[in-house]
Amino acid sequence: CENRPRQPGSEEYLDAEKYEIKQWELDRPDSLSHFVARVNRIRRENPALHSDWSLSFHQVDNEQLICYSKETEDRKNVILVVVNLDPYYTQSGWVELDLEALGLDPDRPYQVDDLLTDARYVWQGRRNYVELNPHLVPAHIFRLRRRLPRGRDFE
Repeated sequence: CENRPRQPGSEEYLDAEKYEIKQWELDRPDSLSHFVARVNRIRRENPALHSDWSLSFHQVDNEQLICYSKETEDRKNVILVVVNLDPYYTQSGWVELDLEALGLDPDRPYQVDDLLTDARYVWQGRRNYVELNPHLVPAHIFRLRRRLPRGRDFE
């Protein structure tokens, strides 16, 4: 790498990838364009994701998974993210949440809505199981709900 030309007065290489202009085929079946667009929409629609002041990491018993949360000051928008760091294999584990810090009653069930897949789950207690296949969806972006909807509120 010593012989690669550098930007004058900089440690950056002239042929760094950020200077490349690439043409992406967004209509390819394996394109991430729809996934990226959905993540961007989720980010725009959830004020908790607009800053990092409330960023908190949560324990996971698998080092190939990372879990963190963000919330608005009034806790009207609480987001929990779990990401599979392994790009090749399905990873699973138990997430351990600080429910009080998230404004949740540890003795009551709560709902998590996956904003990426539109799946809904009812969780109970601090420890909950997650499983992520990177070939299907590499992460959960959950919006937490304090109260469980009544039966007619579910689709």
